[in-house]
Amino acid sequence: MSDQQVSGSRARTRQAIVDAAIEVLGRNPAASLGDIAAAAEVGRTTLHRYFAERADLLNAIGTEAGARLARATAQARMADGTGASAVRRLCQEYFDLGNLLSLIFSEPETGTGSTGGGCDPEFVAMVARGHRDGTIDPELPEGWVQSLIWSQLYAGWAYLAETGASRHEVLRLILRTVDGAIAVKPA
Repeated sequence: MSDQQVSGSRARTRQAIVDAAIEVLGRNPAASLGDIAAAAEVGRTTLHRYFAERADLLNAIGTEAGARLARATAQARMADGTGASAVRRLCQEYFDLGNLLSLIFSEPETGTGSTGGGCDPEFVAMVARGHRDGTIDPELPEGWVQSLIWSQLYAGWAYLAETGASRHEVLRLILRTVDGAIAVKPA
Protein backbone atom coordinates (compact mmCIF):
# COMPACT_ATOMS: atom_id res chain seq x y z
CA MET A 1 0.00 0.00 0.00
CA SER A 2 1.34 3.45 -0.87
CA ASP A 3 1.65 6.25 1.70
CA GLN A 4 -1.18 8.07 -0.07
CA GLN A 5 -3.47 5.03 0.20
CA VAL A 6 -2.60 4.63 3.89
CA SER A 7 -3.28 8.30 4.64
CA GLY A 8 -6.52 8.14 2.63
CA SER A 9 -7.57 5.05 4.56
CA ARG A 10 -6.68 6.72 7.87
CA ALA A 11 -8.64 9.82 6.91
CA ARG A 12 -11.69 7.72 5.99
CA THR A 13 -11.50 5.78 9.27
CA ARG A 14 -11.14 8.99 11.26
CA GLN A 15 -14.10 10.54 9.42
CA ALA A 16 -16.18 7.38 9.96
CA ILE A 17 -15.53 7.64 13.70
CA VAL A 18 -16.47 11.34 13.79
CA ASP A 19 -19.63 10.72 11.73
CA ALA A 20 -20.63 7.80 13.96
CA ALA A 21 -19.99 9.89 17.07
CA ILE A 22 -22.25 12.65 15.76
CA GLU A 23 -25.05 10.17 15.08
CA VAL A 24 -24.67 8.22 18.33
CA LEU A 25 -24.12 11.19 20.65
CA GLY A 26 -26.85 13.17 18.87
CA ARG A 27 -29.32 10.45 19.88
CA ASN A 28 -27.78 9.72 23.28
CA PRO A 29 -25.28 12.20 24.75
CA ALA A 30 -24.34 9.65 27.44
CA ALA A 31 -23.34 6.98 24.89
CA SER A 32 -20.04 5.26 25.56
CA LEU A 33 -16.97 5.27 23.35
CA GLY A 34 -17.70 1.57 22.84
CA ASP A 35 -21.09 2.49 21.37
CA ILE A 36 -19.39 4.95 19.03
CA ALA A 37 -16.76 2.39 18.00
CA ALA A 38 -19.48 -0.16 17.24
CA ALA A 39 -21.42 2.36 15.14
CA ALA A 40 -18.24 3.26 13.24
CA GLU A 41 -17.56 -0.46 12.77
CA VAL A 42 -14.14 -0.22 14.38
CA GLY A 43 -12.73 -1.66 17.60
CA ARG A 44 -12.23 0.43 20.71
CA THR A 45 -8.49 0.15 20.23
CA THR A 46 -8.83 1.71 16.78
CA LEU A 47 -11.03 4.48 18.16
CA HIS A 48 -8.43 5.21 20.87
CA ARG A 49 -5.65 5.24 18.27
CA TYR A 50 -7.42 8.19 16.61
CA PHE A 51 -8.89 9.80 19.74
CA ALA A 52 -7.05 9.01 22.97
CA GLU A 53 -9.64 10.78 25.14
CA ARG A 54 -13.35 11.58 24.82
CA ALA A 55 -12.35 15.26 24.85
CA ASP A 56 -10.25 14.70 21.71
CA LEU A 57 -13.27 13.22 19.95
CA LEU A 58 -15.49 16.10 21.11
CA ASN A 59 -12.93 18.58 19.74
CA ALA A 60 -12.99 16.79 16.37
CA ILE A 61 -16.79 16.88 16.43
CA GLY A 62 -16.62 20.62 17.15
CA THR A 63 -14.40 21.13 14.12
CA GLU A 64 -16.75 19.03 11.95
CA ALA A 65 -19.78 20.88 13.32
CA GLY A 66 -18.23 24.22 12.43
CA ALA A 67 -17.53 23.03 8.88
CA ARG A 68 -21.03 21.62 8.41
CA LEU A 69 -22.66 24.75 9.81
CA ALA A 70 -20.55 26.90 7.47
CA ARG A 71 -21.63 24.77 4.47
CA ALA A 72 -25.29 24.94 5.52
CA THR A 73 -25.04 28.70 5.95
CA ALA A 74 -23.49 29.07 2.49
CA GLN A 75 -26.16 26.84 0.94
CA ALA A 76 -28.88 29.02 2.51
CA ARG A 77 -27.72 31.94 0.35
CA MET A 78 -28.46 34.47 3.08
CA ALA A 79 -27.79 37.43 0.76
CA ASP A 80 -30.48 36.37 -1.77
CA GLY A 81 -34.16 37.32 -1.84
CA THR A 82 -36.14 38.87 0.95
CA GLY A 83 -34.93 38.74 4.52
CA ALA A 84 -37.75 36.36 5.48
CA SER A 85 -37.08 34.00 2.56
CA ALA A 86 -33.40 33.84 3.59
CA VAL A 87 -34.39 33.06 7.20
CA ARG A 88 -36.60 30.26 5.88
CA ARG A 89 -33.76 28.79 3.79
CA LEU A 90 -31.40 29.03 6.76
CA CYS A 91 -33.88 27.09 8.92
CA GLN A 92 -34.20 24.41 6.23
CA GLU A 93 -30.45 24.01 5.82
CA TYR A 94 -29.82 23.88 9.55
CA PHE A 95 -32.66 21.41 10.09
CA ASP A 96 -31.02 19.11 7.55
CA LEU A 97 -27.96 18.90 9.81
CA GLY A 98 -29.94 16.28 11.74
CA ASN A 99 -28.30 14.73 14.76
CA LEU A 100 -25.54 17.31 14.64
CA LEU A 101 -28.06 19.90 15.86
CA SER A 102 -29.15 17.64 18.69
CA LEU A 103 -25.51 17.20 19.65
CA ILE A 104 -24.81 20.95 19.54
CA PHE A 105 -27.79 21.55 21.83
CA SER A 106 -26.91 18.76 24.27
CA GLU A 107 -23.08 18.94 24.20
CA PRO A 108 -22.03 22.59 24.13
CA GLU A 109 -18.47 21.49 24.89
CA THR A 110 -18.13 20.43 21.27
CA GLY A 111 -16.84 23.97 20.99
CA THR A 112 -18.95 25.20 18.09
CA GLY A 113 -20.30 28.24 19.88
CA SER A 114 -22.98 28.32 17.18
CA THR A 115 -26.04 28.85 19.29
CA GLY A 116 -24.76 31.65 21.42
CA GLY A 117 -22.92 34.90 21.25
CA GLY A 118 -23.36 37.65 18.72
CA CYS A 119 -24.65 37.41 15.20
CA ASP A 120 -22.22 37.28 12.32
CA PRO A 121 -22.29 40.19 9.82
CA GLU A 122 -24.05 38.13 7.13
CA PHE A 123 -26.87 37.27 9.56
CA VAL A 124 -27.14 40.92 10.67
CA ALA A 125 -27.36 42.01 7.01
CA MET A 126 -30.07 39.41 6.29
CA VAL A 127 -32.25 40.61 9.16
CA ALA A 128 -31.63 44.28 8.33
CA ARG A 129 -32.67 43.54 4.73
CA GLY A 130 -35.85 41.94 6.07
CA HIS A 131 -36.55 45.03 8.16
CA ARG A 132 -36.12 47.23 5.07
CA ASP A 133 -38.09 45.02 2.68
CA GLY A 134 -40.97 44.63 5.14
CA THR A 135 -40.71 40.85 5.59
CA ILE A 136 -39.22 40.85 9.12
CA ASP A 137 -40.79 42.84 11.94
CA PRO A 138 -38.47 45.81 12.57
CA GLU A 139 -39.12 45.51 16.31
CA LEU A 140 -37.20 42.19 16.30
CA PRO A 141 -33.44 42.69 16.73
CA GLU A 142 -30.98 40.36 15.01
CA GLY A 143 -30.08 38.55 18.22
CA TRP A 144 -33.74 37.82 18.90
CA VAL A 145 -34.26 36.40 15.40
CA GLN A 146 -31.17 34.23 15.82
CA SER A 147 -32.40 32.94 19.20
CA LEU A 148 -35.83 32.30 17.69
CA ILE A 149 -34.34 30.18 14.90
CA TRP A 150 -32.20 28.12 17.30
CA SER A 151 -35.05 27.64 19.76
CA GLN A 152 -37.42 26.44 17.05
CA LEU A 153 -34.82 24.06 15.63
CA TYR A 154 -34.30 22.67 19.12
CA ALA A 155 -38.05 22.37 19.67
CA GLY A 156 -38.41 20.65 16.30
CA TRP A 157 -35.74 18.03 17.01
CA ALA A 158 -37.14 17.42 20.51
CA TYR A 159 -40.64 17.03 19.04
CA LEU A 160 -39.34 14.67 16.38
CA ALA A 161 -37.66 12.48 19.02
CA GLU A 162 -40.68 12.50 21.35
CA THR A 163 -43.48 11.95 18.85
CA GLY A 164 -41.91 10.12 15.93
CA ALA A 165 -43.50 12.65 13.56
CA SER A 166 -42.01 12.75 10.09
CA ARG A 167 -39.07 15.06 9.40
CA HIS A 168 -41.16 16.69 6.67
CA GLU A 169 -43.97 17.50 9.13
CA VAL A 170 -41.61 18.79 11.80
CA LEU A 171 -39.83 21.06 9.31
CA ARG A 172 -43.22 22.36 8.16
CA LEU A 173 -44.10 23.22 11.77
CA ILE A 174 -40.74 24.94 12.36
CA LEU A 175 -41.10 27.05 9.22
CA ARG A 176 -44.71 27.96 10.01
CA THR A 177 -43.73 29.04 13.52
CA VAL A 178 -40.69 31.06 12.40
CA ASP A 179 -42.59 32.65 9.50
CA GLY A 180 -45.38 33.73 11.86
CA ALA A 181 -43.00 34.95 14.55
CA ILE A 182 -40.91 37.21 12.31
CA ALA A 183 -43.75 38.56 10.15
CA VAL A 184 -44.62 42.22 10.36
CA LYS A 185 -47.79 42.59 12.41
CA PRO A 186 -50.60 44.79 11.07
CA ALA A 187 -50.96 48.10 12.91
